[in-house]
Order: sequence, then structure tokens, then C-alpha cells
Amino acid sequence: MTLNHSFKILLVSFVLILFNCSNQTEDKASMLIYGGTIYTVDDSNPTVEAVAIKDHTILFAGTLKDAEVYKTDNTDLIDLKGKTMTPGLIEGHGHFMGLGYNELNLDLLNTSSYQEIIDAVAERVKTAKPGEWITGRGWHQSKWDSLPAEMVNGFQTHHRLSEVSPNNPVYLRHASGHASFANEKAMEIAGLVSLAQDGIKKFEIEGGEVIVDASGKPTGVFNERAMTLITKHIPERTEASDLQAFDLAVKACHKNGITSFHDAGIPRETINLYNKMKSENKLDVRIYAMLTGWDKKLLNEWYDKGLMIDNDNRFTIRSIKLNCDGALGSRGAWLLEPYSDRPDHFGHETLPMEFVRETSLKGLENGFQVCSHAIGDRANREILDRYEIAFNALPEKANDHRFRIEHAQHLHPEDIPRFAELNVIPAMQAVHMSSDRPWAIDRLGEKRIKEGAYMWQTLLQSGVPIVNGTDVPVEPINPIASFYASVSRKTLRGTPEGGYEPEQKMTREQALRSYTLDAAYGAFEEDIKGSITKGKLADFTIYSQDLMTVPEADILKTKIEMTIFNGEIVYSEE
Repeated sequence: MTLNHSFKILLVSFVLILFNCSNQTEDKASMLIYGGTIYTVDDSNPTVEAVAIKDHTILFAGTLKDAEVYKTDNTDLIDLKGKTMTPGLIEGHGHFMGLGYNELNLDLLNTSSYQEIIDAVAERVKTAKPGEWITGRGWHQSKWDSLPAEMVNGFQTHHRLSEVSPNNPVYLRHASGHASFANEKAMEIAGLVSLAQDGIKKFEIEGGEVIVDASGKPTGVFNERAMTLITKHIPERTEASDLQAFDLAVKACHKNGITSFHDAGIPRETINLYNKMKSENKLDVRIYAMLTGWDKKLLNEWYDKGLMIDNDNRFTIRSIKLNCDGALGSRGAWLLEPYSDRPDHFGHETLPMEFVRETSLKGLENGFQVCSHAIGDRANREILDRYEIAFNALPEKANDHRFRIEHAQHLHPEDIPRFAELNVIPAMQAVHMSSDRPWAIDRLGEKRIKEGAYMWQTLLQSGVPIVNGTDVPVEPINPIASFYASVSRKTLRGTPEGGYEPEQKMTREQALRSYTLDAAYGAFEEDIKGSITKGKLADFTIYSQDLMTVPEADILKTKIEMTIFNGEIVYSEE
């Protein structure tokens, strides 16, 4: 053997030693999770025994024996003790600051009568300063155990509310966010007490309606864009209250196992707040934000600026939210045929369809996803039409557009296959079916309900993914409730037996995917989150029991035990 050959062998051996040492350094886990069932939502590896992570990314997912190779004396060991883990849950459609403010203001989500609303306001009046606005959200007249004697067009009137708060203006948003209820003091400030017109049956403004009584006087209920008649008089939020609401929203997400959040429509002030929180290392939820479509100037600024895709995966802006109709509860959803329980009314087109067409074209041109709120069957059809016009006009830009329709609750049967044909993603909140279905049949009638309402399985079978969520604060952010609704088609009280339109139930695998990988796909983020796969972000949700196998009746007993975000424990039940 020549000296030169020996030197080469020594050199190769030295390089290999260095390489192995380097690998050993790089491949050591900062955390090892084991001891329970781990659902990966990765078809190539559906369940694993252990997950090793290094800092904020997944290093390994597989058997415990193989995972232990990555363990050192410094590795944090998380023993699930028989509990279950999934990828971190993604709230696919909600309102982040609304979540926080719902905890700051009057939370009326659990009220079951008009009297409970009056009592809540009366209690707040005791501590309110003279003239201070009292605001809240969450009432829903169709969910009350009993209705007051005085009703107009299916809504309560302000008189009893005004009696308990004569000096404090009161403004209470409907659970849906598409109607509101004000007392006389609030209407007086807005200059609406003198609105009365003898004999008038309705008072409409573009995209909205003020409900009036037989004498033409406002009842206190404002539908859709008519709400601005009151809201423009309410003092703006303060920086201090925004910070408090933000902090409450982050904590609420962690407590509910939510690691990512699709924020459905934010203005420039909220963009500035999120950037500030990120710069201060306080943005501990991954926010995928949609620009509010109400502000054309904001949209034009972002068309010029371009997408903001965060390398830290904390705050991304690459989509636009358009509010195109109202909600079913307030009879604001835009329908092809009139409401069964209000035959002279079709709901509201709250945004001109020409603007939807224009925004769809500009969105495609500039690489922005368009996400349009549509609940009624006409709104869904009109939006699909405008999307199709844009796709046909700019086919080279439409290869991977991932345009969405938010809610897509009530569809004409002819429009259901169009989602797959146009590759439009329905972002549907399953818990809405649970809350709305008992009374929605009064709005739509049996035929429309059975042929086109909450058509989850039909849409899935057509080949489109579904993005799940809660629409918080319209519903509580609790993902277990939405998962239960997805697989049971029942109310949260467990009725009816067998579920509503049971053929539309999701399987448990589909429901979990709609909260993880499919939700990630709906935000162009399936390569970095949504499944427990090597190289993806280390976001996980841990549950008290196996919601994939427990009896259906026990799903709602499931609790979030731990939330891991970016490789760190941010919430623990213990």
C-alpha cells in the first residue's frame, strides 16, 4: 500500500468521523413525546408511538425504540400516560380579536331568554359610569327557551332593555355578528328616535334593514349594514383594551388546543397590532390573516406591496375576506327563494357582486387568495359565478388559486358540484349545524334543508377538502364541540337520535383532517403544518381521551390536556 493511498484512507475516515459527529449533534431531540396514541394525519404513517422534536420542528415520528436514538440527558421527556395526541388544531375561520373582546365585554352566548339579557345588562349598569356604552355579543332569539310577548319580524323590542338602562347606551351584537340590538339611549345618540314614519313596514338601507314596529318606530334591531347607524357612534377601542383582548385570545387558543388561527377579515389597525406583538415575541399563535374587503384603500396598498409570508410562520397575509351576505339567524342570508317564515324577504346582498368580480380578478393578478362569506344559496351561486369569470379570464393565474367560500352553509343542489369543478374550498364550521339546524328548518323549509344544507359528505365525496372551525365568537372556540357536530350531526345536547341528515356526517378521520391538514391546505401551509411529519412545525394538541375511538356520546367529555406550540408547552391542564 502506498503512502499516498494510506493518506487518502485516513482523510476519508476523518471526514466520516466529523460527519457522524455533526449528525449526532444535529439529530439530538430537545423533546421526546411518547406513551399514548399519536395520530399523525400522515397517510404514510397514520399512528406512531413517539415523536422527537428539535427546537421548533419535528425530527422523527415512529416507534419509541427508534425515537430513543435521539434522546440525550438534556431532552425533555413528555409521557402521555395513555392520552392521545394529534397535530396542533387549526381554527379555520374565526375572529381573533373578537374572541378576546368577547371575554372583555358582555358574553351572551349562553343566554337562553330575553330576560337573561336584561339581567346581564342591569348588572353591568350598576358598575358603569354615567353615559358609558355597554356592549356585548352572543344573543340569538332562535335559541331561547321562550320568546317575549312583544315580537316584530321574529325579534324582540328594546322597551324592557331601555327600562333597565335609561342613561347608558347599550349595543348588543347578535351571535352571528350580522344583526344587533340597541336600547333607546343608543338610538337617541344616533339620531334615530325621530326616525318613526307612520304606517311604514320596513326601513331599508343599502345592504341592511332597521326593523320597525307597526307605527314605524325602530324596535332596536338593526340588520346587516344598518348596524353602522349605531356603531359609528360607539367610542373606538383603546390600545390598552386591544392588548388585553389580544392576550385573552392567545390564552383561549392555547386552552382549547388551537395552535393556528385563520383570522377572517382584519383592518390595518389589527395588522399593526399583530406586527407589534410579533416583534415583542408575544404572537404565540400562528395567524393566517385575511384582509378586510370593506377597505378598498387597504386592498390596493397590499396589491402593490404583495404577499407577506412570514419566515417565522407566525403572521402571514395572503388572502382577502369579502362579506357578501348575512346570517340565517337574522334572516340576512341571501336566498334564491324567500324565507319560509318571512315570505316577503330574501335576505341581503351586503357587498356588490361587481366588487366580488373585480376583487377576484385583482386577487388572481396579484397572487392573493379570495375568501368570500356566503351563507345563503343565492350568495353562494353568485360568488361561484364571479370566481368562474375570473378563472376563465386569467387561466394562467388560476392553477392553484385556492379561493374559498366561508361558511357555504346553504347551497342549491346544482351548485354543489361546482366547488370541485372550480377547485373552490368550502370553509364550513360544523358547530353551526349543531346550533342552527333545530330552527333553520323554519327559515328554509324541509326541502331546502335536506337538499342543500350543511352538505359535508357530499362535498367531500366530490373531491374538495373542507376547512373546519367555529367562527368564534359566533360560537365558542371549543374544537371538541365542532368535532362532535361533524361526526354526529346532533345538537350539543345529543339530539336527535341518529343526527340530522345523517348521510352527511363526516367520519372521525375526515373531521380530524378538516381541523389539521385540510385546514393547512386552505392556507397554502400543508408543507409546514397539519400533520406530524418529519420537518414540519412542532405544534401538537393532547387530549384526555381518544376522541377517535371513544363512544360518540363521550366525545364531548374530552378535555384538552396540553398544547405544545413551536416545541414548547404553552398550556397544561395539570
